[in-house]
Amino acid sequence: MIKPALLLAFGGAALAGGGFAAEPPARALPPAPNAAWVKRLFDSWRAPVPPRRLVGNIHYVGASGVSAFLITTPDGHILLDTGFEDTVPIIQRGVEQLGFSVADIKVILSSHAHIDHVGGHALMKKLTGAQIVASAADARTLESGGAADYIQWPKDTILYAPVKVDRIVADAERVALGGTTLVARLTPGHTRGATTWTMDVTDGAATRRVVFFSSASINDGTRLLDNPLYLEFVQDFEATFAKLRALPCDIFFAPHGGQFAMAQKFARLERGETENPFIDPDGWKKLVASAETAFRDRLAAERAGAK
Repeated sequence: MIKPALLLAFGGAALAGGGFAAEPPARALPPAPNAAWVKRLFDSWRAPVPPRRLVGNIHYVGASGVSAFLITTPDGHILLDTGFEDTVPIIQRGVEQLGFSVADIKVILSSHAHIDHVGGHALMKKLTGAQIVASAADARTLESGGAADYIQWPKDTILYAPVKVDRIVADAERVALGGTTLVARLTPGHTRGATTWTMDVTDGAATRRVVFFSSASINDGTRLLDNPLYLEFVQDFEATFAKLRALPCDIFFAPHGGQFAMAQKFARLERGETENPFIDPDGWKKLVASAETAFRDRLAAERAGAK
C-alpha cells in the first residue's frame, strides 16, 4: 500500500485529480521510501498531456506529473524545468505543437534541483545550446548530477546527468529576454537552492503578477533538527515561508500539477470559461499556509520525539 505521506514527499506532489492534497498526520521522522516505490511514483508522472497556452506568453509543455513552462519572447524563449531526461521529448513535441521551435530556447531555469525537474537539463542544453541559470546552491547540485543533494532517498533514484551552470543568480536578481523579466526569489528548504520565480504578464487589459512556486515540502527521511547534511534547514524554511507569504500573486504555477490544481484548471480552460481559471490568489495563500502548517507540525513532532 502506498503511504499518503510518501505520495506528497518529493515536491509536495498532489493528487491525480488535480486538487490540493491534504497533509497526513505528522510523525517525528517518516522513513525514506525504497527504490521500487520511488520508481513507481516517478513512472506515474511521465504520461504526456496536451500542451497549451496558460496566460500571456506562458505555456505548459510538461508531462502529467512534472511541470515544464515555456515563456516565449520575440528574442527567443525561456524554459522553466525540464522534467526527467526521458520526458524531454514530451517538451520538444509540446513546443513544436504550439508553433515554436526548440532551437529558440535561450535560457533554462529550474524550480529546484531534483531529478524530476532538472533531470532533462543536460539533454535540453545539448539540444538547444541554451544558457542554464540557477542559484549557487542548486548549481552545486546540478553540477554533481544530484549527488550533492541532502535528500536521503536511494541514490540510484535521485542521480541524473551532471550539467554545467552558465550563470549564478542571487536573491532578487533578474533574468531578462525579449521584453520579459523573471525575478529569482531564493526559497531554500526543499533543496538548498530552491528558487521561486516571479514575473508580470499581460492578460487582456490587465497585468497579472505570476508566481512559479519552487515547492516547500519536506521529503520523508529528512531530519529537520540538527541535520548534519543541512544544518540550516529550519532557519531556511522559516525565512522561505516569510518570503512566500509576502509575495504578491494573482496567478501561481508549481513543479507538480496537483500543487496548482492543474487538472481542474485545464478542464475549465477547455470549457472556455470567460475568466481565466489560473487567476487564483486565494489558492496561492492556501498552498503556502498548508505547506507551512505541515512544516510546523513536523517540527513539533520531531521536537516532541526528541524529549
